Amino acid sequence: MSSLSHSLPVRVYYEDTDLAGIVYYANYLKFIERGRSEWIAALGIDQMELRARQGVVFAVRRVEADYLRPARFGEDLVVETRLSAIGGARIVLEQAVLRGGERIFQAEVTLVCLSEDGHAHRLPAEVRARLSGQLH
Repeated sequence: MSSLSHSLPVRVYYEDTDLAGIVYYANYLKFIERGRSEWIAALGIDQMELRARQGVVFAVRRVEADYLRPARFGEDLVVETRLSAIGGARIVLEQAVLRGGERIFQAEVTLVCLSEDGHAHRLPAEVRARLSGQLH
């Protein structure tokens, strides 16, 4: 990922694994969710304030994921998040989980900005401005 990517260290705990000690597939989605939350916070966007002030939230619309190699109990991983595209009401991210620099999971995640009634809402101007600086 590019220099504009955000990195989040993650340790694999026993609760993340199945009987074989391998990370249960759905937990990668939890790992990348944490990565997205930390990425957006690092940009200075407070999602709770955005909801309270403007009545908008972000929701996952689509995830395309590839499981490349298994991770195991006790391993240290890194979740990388990078902005790929911005639309009127959507954000597309590339996310990867790495172990020692090796990509073991990757996903393209599409987020949409929604109003309180669940309809698509244009990205607020201040959010768009912060995100625009992340495109390469």
